[in-house]
Amino acid sequence: MSTQRVFVARLAGCAVFDPVGDRLGKVRDVVMVYRKTAAPRVIGLVVEIPGRRHVFLSIGRVTSIRAGQVITTGLINVRRFQPRPGEVRVLAEYLGRRVRLTDGSGTAVVEDAAIEQDRHGEWAIAQLFLRKAKTSASPFAKGPTTFANWNEVAEQQQPGEAQSAEQLVATYSELHAADLATTLLDLPEQRMFEVAEELPDERLADALEEMPEDEQVGILDRLGDERAADVLDEMEPDDAADLLAQLPPERLEQLLALMEPEEADDVRMLLRYGPDTAGGLMTTEPIILSADATVAEALALIRRHELHPALAAAVFVTLPPFETPTGRLLGVVHFQRMLRYPPHERLGAILDDNLEPVSVTASAAEAARMLASYDLVSLPVIDVAHRLVGAISVDDVLDYLLPDDWRTQDVDETDTAAQTETAAESTGETSGTR
Repeated sequence: MSTQRVFVARLAGCAVFDPVGDRLGKVRDVVMVYRKTAAPRVIGLVVEIPGRRHVFLSIGRVTSIRAGQVITTGLINVRRFQPRPGEVRVLAEYLGRRVRLTDGSGTAVVEDAAIEQDRHGEWAIAQLFLRKAKTSASPFAKGPTTFANWNEVAEQQQPGEAQSAEQLVATYSELHAADLATTLLDLPEQRMFEVAEELPDERLADALEEMPEDEQVGILDRLGDERAADVLDEMEPDDAADLLAQLPPERLEQLLALMEPEEADDVRMLLRYGPDTAGGLMTTEPIILSADATVAEALALIRRHELHPALAAAVFVTLPPFETPTGRLLGVVHFQRMLRYPPHERLGAILDDNLEPVSVTASAAEAARMLASYDLVSLPVIDVAHRLVGAISVDDVLDYLLPDDWRTQDVDETDTAAQTETAAESTGETSGTR
């Protein structure tokens, strides 16, 4: 086994492989337990396996940690990870704690921790990376950093003191929105709120869109009104409307008044429709162009990185005005069709006017049938005057049709266990339990 020193923040996200090179998952955290006199002992890793489930991998199953990857014996217990009393997750619960340097040089905040294996094969916390208090009055200045061994510091976390979440937020910066939401939900409740408060508005909005409604409301309640309104501004209008619909009427109106007027108007319109209708599920911000617009103009719009993939699949062509509610809907041009024509071609010449739009009052089930029948990822939604008022995408319908707790449901354990047992057969071992 490798004996190199590994910093936990760099270990997060590393791939986990079995002995034959098959990828099993990726590291999400390191689990340690305190000891009376020695540095905390590392007992295992939290690994994310397919299905975004976090499981425990005993450190005894790890044969190598090096070059940005973890090699195991191929044995993984597929039960969802639940921390036991006395266990501490380094990233989720330890980084950000305040410590006192025993040499009298002051206090510091733990920004990272290194783990190292001793000659007996036991892994432990070897060294801490600390940041001291800043010495400059500049708001952009940061304090000096230093390294310290475990026996050179003493924890100084005061009861009720909020644990710094800045380093943890930096660790999560590369996570996909759905993975970030799952990771937040796996944190202790207080820690989840602390991290949510540290996330930028856009990142927090992305994560909230992927969370169950109860957790969305819980996090929003912990934010100040101004911050909550800023986050709602960053959310897709349909997701913001769904979240606000869970709040008491007084708070709903208070937050709408603090939102940007344009965003608030879109949300107010969506709140008029039932949650089980096309109007309640649609987004009010599809790509809309005139019949005289060119293929080049349309392709430029669907290339925008912030655009949802389902909405980038088609451009809706209408009469003016070109913001919802628009003039009369003329038809749809799918991006695949645009790729077959020269950039100067007018959209009106390649229009698909046979696609039947769905009424704003239609049921979610009807919208789902139309998406499935015509193999579409998005569908125009119109009012009684045949004006485009929005678009409903396949992910909107799936969110409605799937059970409320689908984000946190376990994948089929039998299938996952079979995959890990196959890896185990290559080593001649059988799966154990934690």
